[in-house]
Amino acid sequence: MPHLAFVSNSESESTVNPVPPISTTDALLFDAYSQAVINVAETVSPSVVNIEVYHARRRQGNRFTPEGRGNGSGFVITPDGYILTNSHVVHGADRIEVTLADGRKTSADLMGDDPDTDLAVIRIHLPNLVPAKLGDSQTIRVGQLAVAIGNPYGFQATVTAGVVSALGRSLRSRSGRLINDVIQTDAALNPGNSGGPLVASTGDVIGVNTAIILPAQGICFATAINTAKYVAAALIKDGKIRRGYIGVGGQNVTLQRRIVRHHDLTVESGVMVLSTEPNSPAERSGLLRGDVMIGFNGEPISGIDDLHRRLTGEQIGVKASLTVLRGSEKLEVDIIPIESGANGDD
Repeated sequence: MPHLAFVSNSESESTVNPVPPISTTDALLFDAYSQAVINVAETVSPSVVNIEVYHARRRQGNRFTPEGRGNGSGFVITPDGYILTNSHVVHGADRIEVTLADGRKTSADLMGDDPDTDLAVIRIHLPNLVPAKLGDSQTIRVGQLAVAIGNPYGFQATVTAGVVSALGRSLRSRSGRLINDVIQTDAALNPGNSGGPLVASTGDVIGVNTAIILPAQGICFATAINTAKYVAAALIKDGKIRRGYIGVGGQNVTLQRRIVRHHDLTVESGVMVLSTEPNSPAERSGLLRGDVMIGFNGEPISGIDDLHRRLTGEQIGVKASLTVLRGSEKLEVDIIPIESGANGDD
């Protein structure tokens, strides 16, 4: 029989510190925090949907790809059934099904997706939908409450809470482009949360939950809602985002210090031209292999991401000035970007 040791009351009282009672002030603070999360969940959860996607079996060479399925989250943004989600949730899906918070289930149509910002819009046709209220991501501050709602691993309407950890982050999308103005939060996200809303204490959506860093904990990212509103409007209207394209293959390079001093440059790096696509704006403008691009319309270019930021839809068909270093000489080259995809590019 094992030996059991007991501690007398006198000994326990002398060695164990009693837990101090929670003060009235602390209790009120906890209650206020809890009530804020409850209010957000009750306000926004009716707008959050579970998205299931199905991929058909396809032939690739001598073999077939297996049938596949996955799930993610999204949220209703208009009374007539438009839903915002992530591109990686629905991209390439053969069939999309949506389950609402009230249990209704229906098929959905893909209106458009943009891998460069990892955003997509789908649409369902059901009555009595509850759209979420979209906020202004420019008004949020580091440290404020952030509530994530989604369907991790298929568990519908899961609510997690944390704070906005940082603003203005950049995140590389699956297409390779940089997503700017990304919100970092420590509200727990898991697979299946993708596409769900990140919500402020006011009940306004401030971001679209996008990514987590594995195996880190508490480092999660959401695309700012101001970016999402712009992208969603374009996808609803045109089914795609229009971006400029010049047809250059390039790499980031560091400039020689003597060149920077000689030309009094504001950048110390640029984009070296490695190749130009046939019949592209770059070829027509006379860009040569070895040229280093350092400016676009008077704005500095220190790398490929800067160049991508300059090549907006507004630049399509509009003559622009490209500042180039060719050897030790600085040149201004006229170039007219075309629409991405119009020259067979991706």
